[in-house]
Amino acid sequence: MTAPPAPPANAAPQWLQVLLSVLGVLGGAGGFATIAAVVVKRRKFRAEAADVLTDTALTLVQPMRVRMAELEAEAQSVREQLRASDEQARRLQATVAQLRATLDRWYALIFTPDATLRSIRYAVHADRRRIRPSSEGPARADW
Repeated sequence: MTAPPAPPANAAPQWLQVLLSVLGVLGGAGGFATIAAVVVKRRKFRAEAADVLTDTALTLVQPMRVRMAELEAEAQSVREQLRASDEQARRLQATVAQLRATLDRWYALIFTPDATLRSIRYAVHADRRRIRPSSEGPARADW
């Protein structure tokens, strides 16, 4: 076996040959100017791309902000309606409890051993006067 041939003594290193080849391909100073222009314009392109992205994001976000404000106003309205409904339900439950107590009193009154029609009518009339809403008008006298 023979050893590979030794490089000539005056040959340049490999990296220098590559660098010289690249310089030759780029055309000397014109190629450097092109590379410098691309590097400078790259920053400008990035800035323009960031501006476009920001404008697009604002365009998309603005309708969402408007819709969010509408939904918050609607939610506030629903909360107020819920509070009013809760208050009404509380009042109705109190009225039902009061009427149930009245019916229980009347039931007990009817089934007492010494109950008379006159005493029942008197107790019912007194209860109706006590619990009658003001919009109902005067109690009927024929009870």
